[in-house]
Amino acid sequence: MMMELLRNLIPLISLCFLVVFVQCKSSLLGVHPLDEKYFSKEVIKCKDGSKSFTRDRLNDNFCDCIDGTDEPGTSACPAGKFYCGNVGSTPQFIFSSRVNDRICDCCDGSDEYDSSIKCPNTCVMGGNIEYKAQSYISTINDAGSIDARGAKIPVNKEDLIERLKDVKMVVILQSFVIIFLVVLWIMHHRVRSKRRHSR
Repeated sequence: MMMELLRNLIPLISLCFLVVFVQCKSSLLGVHPLDEKYFSKEVIKCKDGSKSFTRDRLNDNFCDCIDGTDEPGTSACPAGKFYCGNVGSTPQFIFSSRVNDRICDCCDGSDEYDSSIKCPNTCVMGGNIEYKAQSYISTINDAGSIDARGAKIPVNKEDLIERLKDVKMVVILQSFVIIFLVVLWIMHHRVRSKRRHSR
C-alpha cells in the first residue's frame, strides 16, 4: 500500500517542482518584473541616457553603461543593482558587487546562481504587507537607496497579481511536500506498530 501511494505521489510532486522551477526561471536575472519590458527591446538605452546597447550584451559580464543598466544580473558594473525577488518575503535590491561572491545575500539564493555555493531558500512564507502596499521605482536611477520599499506610489496591479501567483505556487508546492511527509510518517509508524503487535 505504501509503495502504491509513493508511486501516485511522486509524479505529482515532480510536476509541482517543475512548475515552480519554470516560473522562477522565466524572469530576467536581477531585474525587477516592472523593468522586464524595458529590457525586452532589441536595442536598449542605458537608464542614464549615455548610450545604447543590443540585447545580446545584457548580462554578458562586461559593463557597457556607467550606471550598470546592462548588467543587472552580474557583478561587472560597480554602480549596478541586483533585484532579489525573494518570493514569500521582502523583495530587495543589493549592490551588484554581492552577486556570486559566495555569500547568500538574497533569502531565495538568486544572487549566487553561478558560484560553487548553493544557497538554501530561507524566505519566510506569507509575503510582506508593507511591500505589497507600496510601489516600485527603479533604483538604478536612485543613487541613495537600494531597497525597493522606498516608493510612495500605489503598487502596480499586474505586479501584485504576478507576485501573488508566485507565492501561491510556492505555498501549493510546500503543502504537497508537507502532506507527503506526513503520509510517510504515518505509514512508517503503522508498519512499526504492526511489527510490534505481531511479535
